Amino acid sequence: MIKSFQNVFRIPELRRRILFTLGIFIVYRIGGHVPSPGINAQALGEFFQQQQNTLFGLYDMFAGGAFGKATVFALGIMPYISASIIIQLMGTVVPFFQKLQKQGEEGRKKINQYTRYGTVGISALQAFGVAIFLESLPAAASGAPVVPVTGLAFRLLTVLTLTTGTVFIMWLGEQITEKGLGNGISLLIFIGIVDRMPFAVMDEIRQFISGNRTLLVELFMIALFLAVTAAVVLLTQGTRKIAVQYAKKVVGRKVYGGQRTHIPLRVNTAGVMPIIFAQSIMFFPSTIATFLPESGMKDWLNSAFNFESFTYMIIYGALIVFFTYFYTAVAFNPVDVADNMKKYGGFIPGIRPGKATSDFMDNILTKITLPGSIFLGVIAIIPSLITRYSNVNYNFASFFGGTSLLIIVGVALDTLQQMESHLLMRHYDGFMKSGRIRGRRRM
Repeated sequence: MIKSFQNVFRIPELRRRILFTLGIFIVYRIGGHVPSPGINAQALGEFFQQQQNTLFGLYDMFAGGAFGKATVFALGIMPYISASIIIQLMGTVVPFFQKLQKQGEEGRKKINQYTRYGTVGISALQAFGVAIFLESLPAAASGAPVVPVTGLAFRLLTVLTLTTGTVFIMWLGEQITEKGLGNGISLLIFIGIVDRMPFAVMDEIRQFISGNRTLLVELFMIALFLAVTAAVVLLTQGTRKIAVQYAKKVVGRKVYGGQRTHIPLRVNTAGVMPIIFAQSIMFFPSTIATFLPESGMKDWLNSAFNFESFTYMIIYGALIVFFTYFYTAVAFNPVDVADNMKKYGGFIPGIRPGKATSDFMDNILTKITLPGSIFLGVIAIIPSLITRYSNVNYNFASFFGGTSLLIIVGVALDTLQQMESHLLMRHYDGFMKSGRIRGRRRM
């Protein structure tokens, strides 16, 4: 393992990508501490100390703590994810977007541009809701208001500041994807969650020392962390291999093809994206509630979509299952794979080329995706169940089973696999297969 990390920095391109990504992380974390104008940060901090086990605290975790401090990055990357969901859903029902999806690279660029426009619109809407929400907060214990000067000027300034911050985060994520290492959007969420881990652990240690937590509870949390981490790794790495045979072709005196290989169908083809998509959707009701006056509808939205309620858990789990299938359909197209196999003389033994092959792969993918999607949903609601039936803080519970752990493990594995591919391309031992490669060399 140590040798593999040393090899990483021996490859100039990989070293440059890693350093570039780390530089973006630094910029992102600095921006997460730049305060938005017109807000009393101390009074706001006192309010969020009481909101750790609410949806506001959960959103703050995804924003890397920027929401609780009302910084310029307070909205985080969630508006971009929401815009991506809307555009991708429209691609399944709107002919215009369906046409763009079939135009290859040029169509993808246009879709990305529409996603950016949607991000600006959603950011402005959410920022306006945040401004109204901040104005409605009660004064701190010291009597200082969260927003000293309210009114239209404050709302417009907040909309401009937070929207600009989200657009800048979106640009940072795109730069990581293009010039860095890994998926930029996922990595920014990842670094925001990891940044809060030491504080959550220290808070739990203080709770144990003060006697609010028993040793049995702490041992249970550690066991849960190890079990869920192992299960997430197994799910992420699990594949169903489909054997593929390529026919022999004789060209002149040379024989081409004839080799036997396989197509790996991952149990969790969608990765962590269903979790991120579903979580961003679950923030919409609370955003809508900020625009409503005090009424039964507002109280119902706040109660039903509190992450400790069963309504929230059921809808959240169902959304994860849906987005797992949805994103799997976007990431893997059996028809295209079957056509490419037929074009190059490949076939699955016992299955006719063409439509029969695509139906066969689609059937297998549907079957292996179902348990994977259900597993993601169950893991995601574990922290809500723990928080509902114990006094464990949600911010701590989420690191030991739930959305945060799924994102941390999933993004870490995806990034590690990209580093592995760079190493293997240049004939270095990777992180995951180094023992196997060395064993083959001995043989």
